Amino acid sequence: MNSLTELERKIIRELQKELAITATPYARIAAQLAISESDLLARIKNMQESGVIRKIGAVLRHRLVGYSANALCVWQVPEDRVVTTGEMFAALPVVTHCYERVTHAAWPYNLYTMVHATTRDECQHHIASMHRMSRIDDYQIFYSTQELKKISMRYFE
Repeated sequence: MNSLTELERKIIRELQKELAITATPYARIAAQLAISESDLLARIKNMQESGVIRKIGAVLRHRLVGYSANALCVWQVPEDRVVTTGEMFAALPVVTHCYERVTHAAWPYNLYTMVHATTRDECQHHIASMHRMSRIDDYQIFYSTQELKKISMRYFE
């Protein structure tokens, strides 16, 4: 892989910061870097296609927007149903994370979902609905007791 240019390093530094809440957050970054928005977007796309950037995502501080209850629900899903069940769960607006994990003899759960709601009862209601939809009977629920600081790796600081 080729090494990054100084401009690409600057772009990565900017993308690590919080995006402005505006209709055109990339235009602001482009202006700071003294390039056009279309040039910035093309460079980001190239870095994604080359694997330099894997994803650009948001971190929702769910407690600040009123979601004070969240539950990790682990499901034991038959292998032939993991993909369809995962897609069904991931499409639900209350599910913020949905992913498959490797099982072990002492831990048979292979599908993990994170459910956010305003109360634990509401979380339980959503999970019960997921249970009815999927007909997956073997699952466990783990409620968060505190929110830990969410940070991502920082490069080229």
